[in-house]
Amino acid sequence: MSVLKEKLISSYMAYQDDLDQDDLIHEMRKSAFKEFELSGFPTRKNEAWKYTPLASLIKEDYSVFSKKTNALEFKDVKQYFLHDIDTYKVVFIDGIYSSFLSETTHDGMDICLMSAALIKPKYRAVIEAYFNKAIAKDSLTSLNTAFAKEGVYINIPSHKEVEKPIEIINFATGNEASLMLQPRNLIVVGENAHVQIIERHQSLTENPVFTNSVTEIFTEKRGCVDYYKVQNDRLSASLIDNTFIKQGRESNVSVHTFSFGGKLVRNNLNFYQEGQHCDSTLKGITIIEGKQHVDHSTLVHHLAPNCESHQVYKGLFDERAVGVFNGKVVVDKEAQKINAFQQNNNILISDKATINAKPQLEIFADDVKCSHGCTIGQLDEDALFYLRSRGIAEKEAKALLMYAFANNVLQSVKIPELKKRINTLIANKIGVNLGFDL
Repeated sequence: MSVLKEKLISSYMAYQDDLDQDDLIHEMRKSAFKEFELSGFPTRKNEAWKYTPLASLIKEDYSVFSKKTNALEFKDVKQYFLHDIDTYKVVFIDGIYSSFLSETTHDGMDICLMSAALIKPKYRAVIEAYFNKAIAKDSLTSLNTAFAKEGVYINIPSHKEVEKPIEIINFATGNEASLMLQPRNLIVVGENAHVQIIERHQSLTENPVFTNSVTEIFTEKRGCVDYYKVQNDRLSASLIDNTFIKQGRESNVSVHTFSFGGKLVRNNLNFYQEGQHCDSTLKGITIIEGKQHVDHSTLVHHLAPNCESHQVYKGLFDERAVGVFNGKVVVDKEAQKINAFQQNNNILISDKATINAKPQLEIFADDVKCSHGCTIGQLDEDALFYLRSRGIAEKEAKALLMYAFANNVLQSVKIPELKKRINTLIANKIGVNLGFDL
């Protein structure tokens, strides 16, 4: 048994005694912890985790809860916010809500705290209808359910378009020698409602941080969600991000994932299309180096006919970096006339970098249009020679090719200020200033 699992088991009972919760949530947590206790952390024997071992990660003696938090000034963390435009902000410091850095609202919608939603009677109907209803029963999501205390609760009523993006930011400051965080988010988007959300986990310390995050998203008829995950953390931070999305009829959900930093990052992204004429978009860019490890594991489950899904993931891997893409599309027998596209393209900048790719299709319907593909290679030498022959230095020429490689993912970013920020992050990762935006 790992050091961390032993600590979690010993901490569980004391944690439950301190919580103010009703019987429904208590039984849910109890059942979830039994699931984790039985299964433990996933290992290489689990096919889904074959290329992403957690053994070294869970040897650390993490504090399960932070005993105190550092007070952060906005000027010290301004760079991590989308400060070019006005946004709603829900900020957590070492797992504890920061009212000073946040801007929430109950004006015609709820953008507030998960801790309040779990205990206040006025939220009870929504919690009963949606909380813990989208997740797959695996050990890490069960662990989050058992221990989750804080996160974001967003409920957008029907026919409401949120006028500005919502930023969810989790800071770790290093108060503990090592810290485990387990944020839990619930997002419900009503009929014809529209919301844009940006999520970020950011460590401000060299102390080890392990985040096991779970987000559930529900969209009703013709609901629209644009979700952006910005992952550019320190080498001392690791993230397991579990996102589950259930789509109603004619809904449109897109998730863009930008993975530029962190020791180990695992993105489990699961879409369930439960109504007809759904549209799902999953796109990602990964640029890593050193011994960084990024794993994108996606599932799109087509449960209803006349739906579409589009997956495009691109990766640039340097030095001894490791990338994993495990993309799965399932089409049920009743889900006729599906159009599902999946593409994973990778460039190995170093001959010591590694990519493990496993695109999968499971089709049980006979009237569908599904395709998948994967490429692994290096920068095009002919294209590089062409640019060099036009007087462009080698470093800038390589950067131009890398930007062009990532361009079709950036084109679908719908927040101009965020697109500009991602362009800057890519330029910084590549180490050049191109002087223009794609």
